[in-house]
Amino acid sequence: MMKYIDDFRNPKAAAYITKEIAGLAQRLAEAGKTANIMEVCGSHTMAIGRYAIREVLPSNVNLISGPGCPVCVTDSGYIDAAVKLAEKGVIIATFGDMINVPGSETTLAKCRSNGASIEVLYSPLGTIDLAKKYPDKEIVFLAIGFETTTAPLMGLLNILEKQNIKNISLLTSFKLIPPALDALTSDPELNVDAFLCPAHVSAVIGANAYEPFVEKYHIPCVIASFEPVDILLGLMAIMRQLVDKTAFVENLYKRIVTSEGNIKAQQVINKYLEVYDPAWRGIGCIPKSGLKIREEYSKFDAAVRFGVEVVNGKPNLACLCGDVLKGKMLPSGCPLFAKKCNPLNPIGPCMVSAEGSCAAFYKYSR
Repeated sequence: MMKYIDDFRNPKAAAYITKEIAGLAQRLAEAGKTANIMEVCGSHTMAIGRYAIREVLPSNVNLISGPGCPVCVTDSGYIDAAVKLAEKGVIIATFGDMINVPGSETTLAKCRSNGASIEVLYSPLGTIDLAKKYPDKEIVFLAIGFETTTAPLMGLLNILEKQNIKNISLLTSFKLIPPALDALTSDPELNVDAFLCPAHVSAVIGANAYEPFVEKYHIPCVIASFEPVDILLGLMAIMRQLVDKTAFVENLYKRIVTSEGNIKAQQVINKYLEVYDPAWRGIGCIPKSGLKIREEYSKFDAAVRFGVEVVNGKPNLACLCGDVLKGKMLPSGCPLFAKKCNPLNPIGPCMVSAEGSCAAFYKYSR
């Protein structure tokens, strides 16, 4: 049993697993087939780049980066709404990776340079300290993310309700992973053979959440963590399913992920949020793939409180982040990549976020 971090980075174990993958890939190649495997998690994307996993795989095993970065899939219209709130004199509280995400016309960083009050926090609980420091000011936290971050943010909302804190609200843009998998698989322009499922999200929703998807499309789904041996084991499990022409949910992260997931997290999410049809940047509207604050808790909904509508923003037509997010091209296929668009001058969100595909390719695969 692997117990320590060195075990998950053991080069001998990695070499052995890589050899096994090569053997499975050869069997696919003899049948004239390739394996197109999509990872739907920004942490997987960064780890695959960091540990050069693409470079050790056979030529007929293709790793495709999907829309697994929550910052990247946040529509520019959401940033536009946040900018409008900042211009109203509201204090905007956010994690740092949202500061440089482009809206239709500007960013929060530029807005701050023009005098807006924008506070970068390391924890959502920091909003409570801001509320105490500025009792006469309205504070809006930019609450985005997949199921992983949705639960703790609803924990914050629970605290606001219990302590009757009245000057904090949330501008939400929560996304759900299973409907995104469905949309990607249904896309006729994509050819995804299997999914390497996100570890953190799976810890919340549970391995069983993928069962209906696998049953519908007969596509393997394997849950794995982020260390190199974890990822290689996940890829080997996928290759075995593809060679055997089977499809099922395989959980290789049982040290964290259970079949049912985190029930308490699910309960707090369901209490405050309901499903709706949101826009994903570069992808468009995916039905029932988002969560918004329920009407009975609308006093915590910044969009309702301040009358700011979150509408679809204007895309930058020169930026091809949309095709990158959908797995239709590698970041290097965008003419702006590593030229006009780089970490110091990000044109699209995939270069802004530390989990973005373009940022990962720029850092590790140029």
